[in-house]
Amino acid sequence: MIPTRSRNRSVNHLKNKRILVTGACGTVGRELVRQAVEEFEVAECIGIDNNESELFFLDQEFGGDGRGKFFLGDVRDRDKLMRRLRGVDVVFHAAALKHVGLCERSPFEAVQSNILAIQNLVGAACENGVERVVFTSSDKAVNPTNVMGTSKLMGERLISAANTTLHGDGPVFVSTRFGNVLGSRGSVLPIFRRQIAQGGPVTLTDREMTRFVMSCEQAVRLVLDSAHLGCGGEVLITKMPVVRIEDLANVMIERLAPKYGHDPANIEIQEIGAKPGEKMYEELMSQEETGRTWELDRYFVVRPAFPSLYRDIEYDYENLVSREVTNPYNSSLEPALSRDEVGRFLEENGLLEPADCADEPAERNFP
Repeated sequence: MIPTRSRNRSVNHLKNKRILVTGACGTVGRELVRQAVEEFEVAECIGIDNNESELFFLDQEFGGDGRGKFFLGDVRDRDKLMRRLRGVDVVFHAAALKHVGLCERSPFEAVQSNILAIQNLVGAACENGVERVVFTSSDKAVNPTNVMGTSKLMGERLISAANTTLHGDGPVFVSTRFGNVLGSRGSVLPIFRRQIAQGGPVTLTDREMTRFVMSCEQAVRLVLDSAHLGCGGEVLITKMPVVRIEDLANVMIERLAPKYGHDPANIEIQEIGAKPGEKMYEELMSQEETGRTWELDRYFVVRPAFPSLYRDIEYDYENLVSREVTNPYNSSLEPALSRDEVGRFLEENGLLEPADCADEPAERNFP
């Protein structure tokens, strides 16, 4: 008889759990560590990263009470993952190569970090009896136009396949997919801030470009919720607001320029054109995926295309709104925030505070 999987619906589903975060020094990884330790009362939080300096500072910040333990390691190293996952209950996989241009120029590096590393993680999780594995994917995995997006899509497929072919009571494998994390390293917001601090100009790729946006706290909440909500093999997508990039630039100029001693009227906006492979809009769910997508109050759930071969998984979610979704989730099809709403979003998430911009780039170079 095929076993039916049950799920723990506890509100604090990570309390007293041993968790592991890969890519712990990244923007999302660091916030995962913070929330796990400070808000979810985990028994232990293990962080892995290959950035020695940032790992040292992470250890200084969160290692004091003994629950945070941080190790140098690379997700390409299967033996390292095998050792570190012993006794771990939940894994949050945030390590990845994410910069489109660099992945395009070094595609095999992207394959090793974004595809083969997931294969390593799946094997290590199964061997060590991990309960849940949550993979952080990207909007670029939807109808990908570049190496980075294609590697993320393959990562999602590996996670779904791991769930499809697993026997017995092995890990629950789930993916999350989100849009632009405003304020993260490499995002447009720090670049705009530096340009405004210098008195302009502020450079836009295209005035008509739209993007889904979220704060780092919201992105991490999606990842943490996914560990609780996921039944197995699906992709969870957070509902999030849409902004026009021109509106974002104008609001930041209006609000930040006076704080840096500049008149907003004197800061010019220059349009420099989209970079190769860049979309005018952002996709979080394709037309093909709508046929197997359900809507929750805060999320969309894209159920796997192929059913599990060995387990009868009941896809059952709290706060189900509809089992029928007809429209793809595309930023060009969703209403964009007004400029006042953009300003409120930035203020509510602490993204309009002036900062020391010395280490932030003033422009992007697209060879």
